[in-house]
Amino acid sequence: MNKTKKDTRWMVSVALMAAVIVVLANTPLGMIQLPIIKATTVHIPVILGAVLFGPLAGAILGGVFGICSLISNTMAPTLLSFAFSPFLTTTGLVGALKAIWISVGCRIMIGVIAGLLWCLLMRIHCNQTLGLIITGFVGSMVNTIFVMSSIYFMFAAQYAQAKEVAVSAVFGLIMATVASSGVPEAIAAAILVTALGKILLRLIVKLRTQ
Repeated sequence: MNKTKKDTRWMVSVALMAAVIVVLANTPLGMIQLPIIKATTVHIPVILGAVLFGPLAGAILGGVFGICSLISNTMAPTLLSFAFSPFLTTTGLVGALKAIWISVGCRIMIGVIAGLLWCLLMRIHCNQTLGLIITGFVGSMVNTIFVMSSIYFMFAAQYAQAKEVAVSAVFGLIMATVASSGVPEAIAAAILVTALGKILLRLIVKLRTQ
C-alpha cells in the first residue's frame, strides 16, 4: 500500500513538473531578461525534477522540454529551426534523426546527468546548498554544450549557411554562444535551482513523513 502511494505521488509530481515546463515553453515566463541576453528558464523544472525525483523523472521532464522545443521550432520556425525540427531538415531521414537528437535527446540528457550528479553529491555528503548550486549550473551547461556541440558536429554546413559565414568560422561562433549565453544561463539556473530546490526539498521531506 505504501509503495502504491509512493508511486502515485511520484507520477503526480512528475506530471505537475511537466505541466510547468509546458507553460514555461509556451509563455514569456520561459525567458528572463539578463543585462546582456534573455536566458531560458524552461530547463529549470527539468533540473529540479531530477533533484527531487531522480534521474528517470529528469529524463521524462527533459523529454517534455525537448518535445515542446520540437513543436515550437516546427510551428514558428526561426533561422536555426532546421536543427531542432525533423520536419524542416533538408537532409532527409538522417537530418530528421539528427534534429530529434538535438531537440529531444540533448534535453533528456539534462535530466539524466543532473539527477545522477545530485545522487553522487548526496552520496558523498556534499552540503545541500552547494549541491544545488553545482547541479543547477552543470545541468544548464549540459543543455548548452550538448545542443551547441551537436549542431557543430551534425549541422555545421547548414549553420554556416544560415549565419552567412564560412564553415571554418562555425566553431568560433559556437564557442561564442556557449560563453555569452550558456554561462549566464547556467549562473541564473544555479541561483534559481538553489532557491527553489531548498524550499521544495523541505516540502518533499514533509510529504514523505505523512
